[in-house]
Amino acid sequence: MQDVIKKADVLIEALPYMQRFRGKIVVVKFGGSAMEVKAHHDGILTDIAFMACVGMRPVIVHGGGKAISRGMQAEGIEARFVRGLRLTCERTMTVVDRVMHSEINPGIVATLQRLGASAEGLRGQDVFTVARKRGQDAESGAEIDWGFVGEPTQVRVEPILAMVERGAIPVITPLGVGPDGLPHNINADTAAAAVAAALRAAKLVFLTDVPGLLRNPKDEASIMSTLHVRDMAPLIAQGVIDGGMLPKVEGGVDALRAGVGKIHMVDGRMPHSLLLEIFTSTGVGTEIIANEQK
Repeated sequence: MQDVIKKADVLIEALPYMQRFRGKIVVVKFGGSAMEVKAHHDGILTDIAFMACVGMRPVIVHGGGKAISRGMQAEGIEARFVRGLRLTCERTMTVVDRVMHSEINPGIVATLQRLGASAEGLRGQDVFTVARKRGQDAESGAEIDWGFVGEPTQVRVEPILAMVERGAIPVITPLGVGPDGLPHNINADTAAAAVAAALRAAKLVFLTDVPGLLRNPKDEASIMSTLHVRDMAPLIAQGVIDGGMLPKVEGGVDALRAGVGKIHMVDGRMPHSLLLEIFTSTGVGTEIIANEQK
C-alpha cells in the first residue's frame, strides 16, 4: 500500500507544475545520442506525449548529425567540421535534406502517433529564413565559409502555431531558405533557440549527453543546478562552457533576452529526464534564468 501511496505523492508533486504550464509552449531540442538509442529515443518522446496529454504545448526541433554522417558515408562524401559545424557542399545538402525529411522527421512523428499523441512534421524551409554563416579563423584571420550553412534571420511562426492550435505537436527540421533561395543547414541548437524566441515559449529544453552544465567537465557530480545570464560570459571565458555546449548556451541566452521564460539542459539518456526536470521541485539538470528572476 505504501508504494501505491508514493505513486500518488508523485502525481501531487507534479500538480502545480501541470497547472502552471497548462496551455504554455515548451520547445524541446531533440538530438544527441538520445536519438541513436531506441530506448532513449522512445523514452523522450513518451515524456513529450505526456506533456501534451496534460495540456502543455510541446514543439520539437530535432537534429540528426550521426544519421547524416552515415548518409554521407554511403554516398562517398567525407564529413568535415569546423568549429563544430558541418561543412556543407551542394551534395552534402542533398543528403541532409533527404535524411532529415525522409528518415528522421517521419520516424519521430510516427513514434509520437504510436504513443497516442497528435504530431505533424514541418519542413524547416517553411519556417526559417537564413543568412549564410561566415566566420574568421582565429589564427590566420582568413574567412571561413561553411557552404550551405545558415543562421536564422526570420522565423515564420504561423505554420507552427497552426499545428499547435489544432492540438498537434510540430516536429521541425533545422533547415532554412538562404538569400539564394536554396536550402541551408542550421545548427539544431540555434534553430531551437530561434523558434523558442519567436514563440516566446515558457521553456526551452536542450537534451544533452551529459547531466547538465558541469563546473568540471570530467566530473558529472559537479553539475550547476541554477545559473543566471550574467554567469555565462565568465564561464565561457574560463573554458567551463565550450564545444557543443556553446551554441546551446548562446542560443539560450538570446532566447531568454527575447522573452523565453527559462532554459533547461537535461541528460537525454536518463529515463524520463524531461518529466523529472519540469514536473518536480528539484529537477535533474541545469536551468538558466534571466538575471532578475529568483
